[in-house]
Amino acid sequence: MSVRQSSNTARARGLTHTRPATVSLQDALAAVADPVRRSILRELAAVPEWTKACGTFDLPVAKATRSHHFAVLRAAGLIEQRDEGPRRLNRLRRPEFDAAFPGLLDLVLSHPGP
Repeated sequence: MSVRQSSNTARARGLTHTRPATVSLQDALAAVADPVRRSILRELAAVPEWTKACGTFDLPVAKATRSHHFAVLRAAGLIEQRDEGPRRLNRLRRPEFDAAFPGLLDLVLSHPGP
């Protein structure tokens, strides 16, 4: 195994995905309360699944802060991520999240601005 493959495998092992059905309402609301995270959700809702890499989001935050926001969204069951080569692709878990919190994501996505 090459160093690059080993690094990508280790990186992918660090990803944890929470099922939306196990998320508390408090955690779901906290995840969507932040304007940067709402921006991420809106961008993901506008593109096909697995087509948006983390580095392609237009966010006004540093890379470490960006990583934190993605981790919060994963922990709340809102997004799923997978590594493809050097890119980390994202998917909005809309059907699963809608089943756990009907109407919440629609409300968040329909709200304009930050």
